Parts: sequence; structure tokens; C-alpha cells
Amino acid sequence: MLVDGKSCANCGVFHCDHLDKEWPDFCVTTHTEDADFEAANDIYANDPETQKIFRAAAEIEGLYYGALTRVEEVALFAKKIGAKKVGLATCMGLRKETQTFAKMLKAKGIESVSAVVCKVGAVDKCKIGIPDNVKVRPGEHESTCNPIMQAKILNDEGTDLNVIVGLCCGHDTLFIKHSDAPVTYLVVKDRVLMHNPAAALYGSSMYYRRVMSPEFPPCRPVE
Repeated sequence: MLVDGKSCANCGVFHCDHLDKEWPDFCVTTHTEDADFEAANDIYANDPETQKIFRAAAEIEGLYYGALTRVEEVALFAKKIGAKKVGLATCMGLRKETQTFAKMLKAKGIESVSAVVCKVGAVDKCKIGIPDNVKVRPGEHESTCNPIMQAKILNDEGTDLNVIVGLCCGHDTLFIKHSDAPVTYLVVKDRVLMHNPAAALYGSSMYYRRVMSPEFPPCRPVE
């Protein structure tokens, strides 16, 4: 339960991490019913799939903290949850990286990897209601990203874990929504910052002060 609209975004204490300070008056922990925490703990303890995923994540954090790259963590996570087939939902712009990652997974003993690129189906954006004037290149065929089909194809493949490799913001949301298998990220797309979106937060008081502006930068002219 939130108090006065405040949440963890307003906290500078984070007593919840080590219990070495004091709870702020609006703390989400102290204003949430014990029964809610007990219900969550019950799922961790008694739902087999949740327990498998949660335990694997905890073991990787605890035993390899600061030692593994994200690509290694994802591969190890797949092995720890017993994934027999891993699906890769990839951006067309990251197809080479995806091919390298698929080779790495096989080198780590995960033989069955299915990758589906975002432009699968080659459906023009106009056919699904996107105006021509908001294409990247108006007047040309421009295949839409197709996250629902990416998910459906990987669902049909019977993947045990799906990995997002740089899908567009929003397209990733649709992929997660329609994926039958659990989903994790390898790459979060940020075309400007070479897929390191946190850099804009680190630079929010300097080079990327615009992120704190109420206005977004102007888009290109739309005819």
C-alpha cells in the first residue's frame, strides 16, 4: 500500500536491504499487509516453476556476484532451470550478435536453440494500420516488427526459456505478453547509447540533462 503517493522511488534509506537503518514513514514494506508477503512467500516455496526460477536466480547472484557477464549469466540460468530448448527473439539489427550468442549457448552445452528475427513475415507496416508517413522511410516497403509472431513461432517450437535480444520498446512488451515460456533479457535496445540505457540516467545531471525535461525532443517532421 502506498502512503501519500510515495514509494521506493522517494526513498533514500533502503532499510529493507540490510535492516541496519530505520523504516521511513511511507515505507512500502511496513504499509503492506503481512498476509500479502506470506502469499508471495507461499508461491516461492510451493509453486514448482517459480521455485526453480527463483532458486536459479538466487544461486547465480550469490555464487557468481560480479564474476559473470550477462551473456554468461543467461546461459547459466538456462542450464540451472533445465531448459532443453532456448528461444531467441531478436531484433534484425542485432542478428549477428544473436548468432554469436547462439554459438555461445551451444558451447556451454545448450544444443537446441531457436531464433526468430523481428521482421518475420515481412508484413508492411501499412497492412496493420501504421500510416506511411510515420515509417522510418516513407514511401517504401517497410516490414513491421512482428513480436506476436515471434512469440507464436517459439511457442510452437516448445521452448523452455525465451531470451529477448534488443526488441524495440513496446514490441518487447507484446512478446512477453504472448510468450508461453518464461522470458529474460540479453540486450535492452537503445539505439543512441549502444544498448546501454542506464547511461542516460548516469548522465542525467550532465550530458543527458534533457531526460529530466517535461518535454521530449522534437521528432522529425511528419508530412
